[in-house]
Amino acid sequence: MATFIVYTDGSCSPNPGRGGWGFIGIFPDCEIHINGGLKYTTNNVMEMTAVIEALKEFSFQKNFLIYSDSMYVINCAQGKWQRKKNQDLWKEYDRYANGKNIKFKWVKGHSGDKYNELVDRLAKNGAE
Repeated sequence: MATFIVYTDGSCSPNPGRGGWGFIGIFPDCEIHINGGLKYTTNNVMEMTAVIEALKEFSFQKNFLIYSDSMYVINCAQGKWQRKKNQDLWKEYDRYANGKNIKFKWVKGHSGDKYNELVDRLAKNGAE
């Protein structure tokens, strides 16, 4: 089965403050761009929300490669770091990740990666 590629990002300025999240699902013949936001939140919450919302939106997919510039999300999702905060979101992540093959790849933020730049703009727009 093919691997489905998703780029995710979260934004919050100031942190905590108004925040946004976004993701891009990449299909062979199209891309799906979705974003949202909250009036008062944190950057880590928005980074996590982007991943959770992508898993919910593309629940029919089984194999994911998720690109993120958040070491917090990547390392906590992979069990490398303890999940000390945002327990409600980690429970939600686990629910939507159950039965899926999810791999994460870190991408340096603001480094010129086309999709990371696009999803960064989606997250910032979600915060507005």
